[in-house]
Amino acid sequence: MDEELARELDLRRLRAIADYQFGPGAGEALFPDDVQVIRSRRTGRIRHIRHGGKLLATLRASDGQLALTIHGARRLLPFLGSRYVVVVSAEAAPFVARGRSVFAKHVLRADWGIRPGDEVIVVGPDGQLLAVGRALLTGQEMASFKRGVAVRVRDSVGEG
Repeated sequence: MDEELARELDLRRLRAIADYQFGPGAGEALFPDDVQVIRSRRTGRIRHIRHGGKLLATLRASDGQLALTIHGARRLLPFLGSRYVVVVSAEAAPFVARGRSVFAKHVLRADWGIRPGDEVIVVGPDGQLLAVGRALLTGQEMASFKRGVAVRVRDSVGEG
């Protein structure tokens, strides 16, 4: 198979995964045509997706879904609107921006479609991107619970 065809197939596959995970059109928003796909040397599977020298996402081997980085979230946030978004209080925002977990008591709003294990984007009350991570509660639980970790942060603006 020639290199150009393989690249096109990789891009279509990645966009399909993003569409499945975040909704139709997310793949186009997240992955432009000139992304660089990095494969595992040992297995040959897609591992990392970069654009302009910045890591956008990693394809998790465990479930085949995308783990976003802060750069990927920056590209995806305008497309998502309020889907897969958790809004935290102003007092928690500086800690989350430095990579700390999001506690339920600091959640102001959360998309009710969020399920535990979903990839989510954390923003401040002003809509400023703070972090990305994995939801540990449903969106409804995040907004109503007053105890416990709501989102385990993986990457934040302070780290990335």
